[in-house]
Amino acid sequence: MAIRLGDIAPTFSAETTDGVIDFHDWKSGSWAVLFSHPADFTPVCTTELGRTAALKGEFDKRGVKAIAVSVDPIEDHRSWAKDIGEVGGTELNFPIIADPDRTVSHLYDMLHPGEGDTSTVRSVFIIDPSDKVRLTLTYPKSVGRNFDEIVRVIDALQVTDLAPIATPADWKPGSKVIVAPTVSTEDARARFGDVEEIKPYLRWTPAPTA
Repeated sequence: MAIRLGDIAPTFSAETTDGVIDFHDWKSGSWAVLFSHPADFTPVCTTELGRTAALKGEFDKRGVKAIAVSVDPIEDHRSWAKDIGEVGGTELNFPIIADPDRTVSHLYDMLHPGEGDTSTVRSVFIIDPSDKVRLTLTYPKSVGRNFDEIVRVIDALQVTDLAPIATPADWKPGSKVIVAPTVSTEDARARFGDVEEIKPYLRWTPAPTA
């Protein structure tokens, strides 16, 4: 069954490069980025995991834990870690799940029928501290992910949790946000103060801070 936005992310127990974990216990109280990669010792995946390692400081500031998964065995993950560090410039600093029996891959529907093998596509699940799935992305195997966009959407999810607001196209932290249509302009001005009405349904206001 497909995982939908708002669903509780399925938990699992699995062997990782950081030892055996229970997923919900491992991420307890944190946001998580769970992402699959097709195979170890492959070029696109090496750049992706290297980029994830380099972003650890940004993830930490946002209360986010990253965790990867592929169908390769744990021995391959550990051997591959050296290449990830050399190519990306940062040593592996997050766990990689070994999923040779495809338990996690099936649980999160990460396998792509018709691709001629049983490796995972490039799936991304952003999961909040209450274990709810807040965003899903799926890329084909031939296209590397934009990890700046993954960080940006975490920022957007976290800011929209603070108030009845939404983020516009191409929003970045520091930019104005949109007052939710469920809030009248009068109520918005009482709550936010600075509200600019462009259309009755489109009102800008500065982004709230935690």
